Amino acid sequence: RGLDPNRPVLRGSAQNPDVFFQAREACNPFHEAVPGIVQATMDRLATVTGRQYHLAGYHGAADAERVVVVMGSGAGAVREAVDALNAAGQRVGMVTLRLYRPFPVAQLLAALPPTTRTIAVLDRTKEPGAPFEPLHLDVLSAVWHSDTASWAGGERPRVIGGRFGLSSKEFTPAMAKAVFDEAAAAQPTNPFTVGIVDDVSHTSLAFDPSFRTDRAKVRAVFFGLGSDGTVGANKNTAKIVGANSDLHVQAYFVYDSKKSGSMTVSHVRFDEQPIGSTYLIDEATFVGVHQWNLLQRMDVLGLAAPGATVLVNSPYPADQVWAHLTTEVQQQVLAKGLVLWTIDAAAVARDAGLGNRINTVMQTCFFQLSGVLPTEEALAELKEAIAHSYGSRGEVIVERNVAAVDRSLAHLHPVPLGDTVTATAVRRPPVSGEATDFV
Repeated sequence: RGLDPNRPVLRGSAQNPDVFFQAREACNPFHEAVPGIVQATMDRLATVTGRQYHLAGYHGAADAERVVVVMGSGAGAVREAVDALNAAGQRVGMVTLRLYRPFPVAQLLAALPPTTRTIAVLDRTKEPGAPFEPLHLDVLSAVWHSDTASWAGGERPRVIGGRFGLSSKEFTPAMAKAVFDEAAAAQPTNPFTVGIVDDVSHTSLAFDPSFRTDRAKVRAVFFGLGSDGTVGANKNTAKIVGANSDLHVQAYFVYDSKKSGSMTVSHVRFDEQPIGSTYLIDEATFVGVHQWNLLQRMDVLGLAAPGATVLVNSPYPADQVWAHLTTEVQQQVLAKGLVLWTIDAAAVARDAGLGNRINTVMQTCFFQLSGVLPTEEALAELKEAIAHSYGSRGEVIVERNVAAVDRSLAHLHPVPLGDTVTATAVRRPPVSGEATDFV
């Protein structure tokens, strides 16, 4: 009978042992053709966009002795570490794999410099029970079967490997540097982990967090609460700047599992050059604290760079803010030479009829203080974004948000700072009572 999509049936075939093996092997030519087809497609993309990709793309010193092999977004942090280490006189490099299956053995071997002595493979997975992780084993096999004559001195490089970034665990250039340092050891840890403190099996590599390579002109971090509009405002900010300037923009957003009412952290970068920093900001030139209580119980200024601008949503007048800060906050402000600004965003939002939605107010203040766009141009674009975002909710909502924009700057004030720490209040502990070091 005929097939009917309203009454679908599944039809297939069964292959017995006499033919299955042969049919299974018959697909080999198609798989062997995949790398060439993918590379040809990458070449076509390059003619359109100017961005040339390779199945195994090499970056680093032509005579590198230590090379990291990695896939995915971790390559951004490794690339920055490679550039910094080579600038300091070391000879290191990296290979970014952009095809996993079929594994591009020939392309990988061609990408590796003949001078390579140690290869460190980074896997973003864990396969319990296996001798090494999947990518590590693939690279190990490729190198083992390579011609010794293709390597300097006629000796194949050693291959070590480790795990990083599981469940989006942070991976920074400092951690990538730790991998390169380990690759230089006479007897490196193999396998290793990086980015955690492994006090159980002791596989983790120590790293120096002061090793930084982030050069973005504006590095802004915003602390808010779920549902207060902070994340949405920062997404709009990224769109506005990206569409109305020559600046490159990058934005990451960190949410707590509890969603509404819990802390959100927005990391936004702006720079004239393309941004390859695929990790969170750890030294911000601008810090926005959108909820006063976060300043009282969290180390939100720990990410502030020396001389950074800090914008605080405060219920207190500017001349009273300093007296209400905790000892820890006053110490950080003075030690880092931070520039403190404040606004009672909740009051401005209420007066404009927005309730507790302070995002428009704080977004307006960011444009004024950051200078990523001329203020008048930024506010005009912000009003257009408001009309686009809230137009479906009615003209009244749009008018209230526009009114909040117009009123905000009049309520933005610098905070007079004390010469010394005068606070007696201290930051509330994150947990009550005694807790273990792990907690």
